[in-house]
Amino acid sequence: MFDDPDGGLENEEFLPSVDGKKPPRFTDFEGKTSFGMSVFNLGNAIMGSGILGLAYAMANTGILLFLFLLTAVAALSSYSIHLLLKSSGIVGKPRVSSLPFTTGIPQLSLELSGSMSSYLYIVKSELPLVIQAFLKVEPDSDLWYVNGNYLVIMVSASIILPLALMKQLGYLGYTSGFSLSCMVFFLSAVSYKKFQIPCPFEEFSANSTHASLNVSDHSHEFNRSLVHEHDDSHCSPRMFTINSQTAYTIPILAFAFVCHPEVLPIYTELRNPSKKKMQKVSNLSIFVMYSMYFLAALFGYLTFYDKVEPELLHTYARIDPYDTLILCVRVAVLTAVTLTVPIVLFPVRRAILHMLFPTKSFNWIRHIAIALVLLTFINMLVIFAPNILGIFGIIGATSAPCLIFIFPAVFYIRIVPKEREPMTSVPKILAACFAALGVSFMVMSLSFIFIDWTSGNSRAAGGH
Repeated sequence: MFDDPDGGLENEEFLPSVDGKKPPRFTDFEGKTSFGMSVFNLGNAIMGSGILGLAYAMANTGILLFLFLLTAVAALSSYSIHLLLKSSGIVGKPRVSSLPFTTGIPQLSLELSGSMSSYLYIVKSELPLVIQAFLKVEPDSDLWYVNGNYLVIMVSASIILPLALMKQLGYLGYTSGFSLSCMVFFLSAVSYKKFQIPCPFEEFSANSTHASLNVSDHSHEFNRSLVHEHDDSHCSPRMFTINSQTAYTIPILAFAFVCHPEVLPIYTELRNPSKKKMQKVSNLSIFVMYSMYFLAALFGYLTFYDKVEPELLHTYARIDPYDTLILCVRVAVLTAVTLTVPIVLFPVRRAILHMLFPTKSFNWIRHIAIALVLLTFINMLVIFAPNILGIFGIIGATSAPCLIFIFPAVFYIRIVPKEREPMTSVPKILAACFAALGVSFMVMSLSFIFIDWTSGNSRAAGGH
């Protein structure tokens, strides 16, 4: 979406040679990942649980307003990556290795408490429900294999930890590709259900193939609430609408495109890296996720209209909790978010290594120990914070503006020399406006969230 205005500088190598010789690299494993694997890794970093809340966001904005906001956030995200890549070209080696970690502890807390915790919290809350549905286990059962705390530990130890122990981020391109294929399956199922579930849902509820199963009274009550006798006025899509929940749309969309802590680590491992090549990787990843986000939101919204819930899969499950296709979709989403955790963990671990051991070479003991400590901390946070949705709302309203808008703009303003671009130059002015826009989004999002909380009508959803 964006090219380097400095022309030839765009084609400079990420780590330029000195006296015809390649300088020592600040990692032992960069420059080996293909273009396609890099697209998979960055796309997987972009993709998150926020896709489940996009239909709800569209229901509270309308199709046209949602499309405008989605396009704007995607374009701004691409521009912020452009600023990061330009800054990396200025600082060069070895200072470029510290660029993604200049935020230090703030970035660590945002990524650790936000993305990884939210993914594992989905595992804790959704995986027991899937197992109960497949095995027909009573909801109030105290069996260990339907206990979310045990399950999140087992998933972390058996799947996430082995992937997180890999030395090279590029190897995760294979799991990233599989993770993205799971979300393609999710999108396909949502599209198919749009044509299978009639509005106002009376026919589906009455003739469900699982009608003979013992569905809870709450589900029947919900089904009856979806049926409007001789009234399908709510089954018409809206192009533009604003209500009290519209304010959550921008934080949901912004957090859905957060991938910036992973950009430079993926850049360092790109084969024959250049800013132009990495920008193409970023643009392609953002475009693919932009398309998937819009289609998932559109078909989800056109299935349930104003009856869609903040978490899309919950709407399907409450209509028919034993729908085999939706159960498979929930497994696919759980797989996708589980495989995303190692991608997020890599830059966090590298930040810790840079802050604590900036001059040390690669060491397997440190590599493994930091991964164990991080996963242990995240698991403890997820286990002992059973009601973490409010915390996620705050993190989503603060981390997305920081990581997309404020930090890249500040990097650019501080790193690019005044001799090359004075503060009165157009690029510096645009970067300053970009940072100001991020501050405005943060203040606005937090204000509306607090107002919604104090009014007692909070239904916030979403997250990366």
